[in-house]
Amino acid sequence: MTIPRSYITTTIPYVNARPHLGFALELVQADVLARHRRRAGEEVRLLTGTDDNSLKNVLAAEAAGIGVAELVDRNAAAFAALGEPLGLSFDDFIRTSRDPRHRAGVERLWQRCRAAGDFYRAHYQGLYCVGCEQFYDTADLLDGRCPEHGTEPQRVAEENWFFRLSRYADALHDLIAGGRLRIQPEQRRNEVLALIAGGLRDFSVSRSRTRARGWGIPVPGDADQVVYVWWDALGNYITSLGYGTSGPDFGTWWAGDGRRIHLVGKGALRFHAVYWPAMLLSAGLPLPTEILVHDYLTVDGRKISKSAGTTVDPAGLVADYGTDAVRWWLLREVPRIGDTDFTRDRLVARADAELAGGLGNLAHRVVSMAHRYRAGRLPGAVPGRAPGTEPLAEVCRLVPGRVQSALAAYDFRAATTALWSVVEETNRCIERTRPWELARDGDDGQLDAVLVALTGACRLLAGELRPFLPSAAASLARQCTPVQGVLPPAAPLFPRLGPH
Repeated sequence: MTIPRSYITTTIPYVNARPHLGFALELVQADVLARHRRRAGEEVRLLTGTDDNSLKNVLAAEAAGIGVAELVDRNAAAFAALGEPLGLSFDDFIRTSRDPRHRAGVERLWQRCRAAGDFYRAHYQGLYCVGCEQFYDTADLLDGRCPEHGTEPQRVAEENWFFRLSRYADALHDLIAGGRLRIQPEQRRNEVLALIAGGLRDFSVSRSRTRARGWGIPVPGDADQVVYVWWDALGNYITSLGYGTSGPDFGTWWAGDGRRIHLVGKGALRFHAVYWPAMLLSAGLPLPTEILVHDYLTVDGRKISKSAGTTVDPAGLVADYGTDAVRWWLLREVPRIGDTDFTRDRLVARADAELAGGLGNLAHRVVSMAHRYRAGRLPGAVPGRAPGTEPLAEVCRLVPGRVQSALAAYDFRAATTALWSVVEETNRCIERTRPWELARDGDDGQLDAVLVALTGACRLLAGELRPFLPSAAASLARQCTPVQGVLPPAAPLFPRLGPH
């Protein structure tokens, strides 16, 4: 029997500054998908990394008065270090300036596209946003400013290498419209189809070595040009697998039969859903199977951005509030469509209401009753289901499928809502069955059946929660699993973060 395989990637961020919470959202979402699929028995490879070869990084180093390599190394280390505070399970981390796999793969990809006849040199003049690392048409600007960063783009004129993107418009349309390249949510899919229908123009895929300050991967056969940073960066999805260095992982994870899933922010959609598939078509390589698109986090209505100065440090948040609180807010508050405004008060309120006051209180309540009424000892099985526990049994039966369906639709809020239905129904079950009255009346058989149902629901919840809050789920499982026939004593699972 063939084991399903999923290759899951995040975008790789520029390292002109330290990481912010907006990228942490993508990391946590990718981690949940990876953990969920591993739990289902799939083979999973999760990749993240950093985009080191950007003009933004060069300019940030100049502003700081330090060498580019020094700045890039320092900030890339901060991104790699997010693994521990955010509880991430990535299998690989690539750096485009340092990893020996990367340059060889970019050069090979370039040569394949050149052999396909898809490059030509041309003079170009246009409006360039350094923050986006892309040219804009005047019609795409808002009051003459970049729609992403609110800055006035620079007018740039130079001769570069161009890629024949227009050659692949029909093929891209058919792939996306036919579902072979799945883009979720559907609203983003429709945006890409509209973009293609409006006409695709060839785009510049190199920059002059002078304007790049000599930083980046030289164009093969043209030392006066460096490879455009997006071309360079997009290649990481296959260079990390040994494309260009004859590594075996490329055949396993990209050229094989598994799913190839990219998680991207909406600002990177054009690059991942149009440019990248066209590059792969040109090179004769397999395409991604899914592109999952999230919207932005904002602060006071403004996109969280290193360039704009609206940043929230995810490692600092974890230091203040803990991994569980930060992960839960990102997964519970952010909708499938629409930007989400972040405040510390909202994070604290959500954690206190649902983690400390909801899930934590429920586990403590159930385990405490088991100790109070049965000295922590419960039978491994009971003859039948206690009256009043039927609705809880039905919710527990349905919730794994509801979580699966929500994650298949890339809807983390719906997935956490499904999880929360177990908490709510378990509390309702307690009020219906009233274990304290069963204990008072000496109805030991019914009491045991109720407590078995309650602790079983908590254990099921722990299993389903594991991809979302791995540490908390493990603690919950320990609380509700007998050791030598006895449940451990009740203990708080989550601290209360707000005023007591």
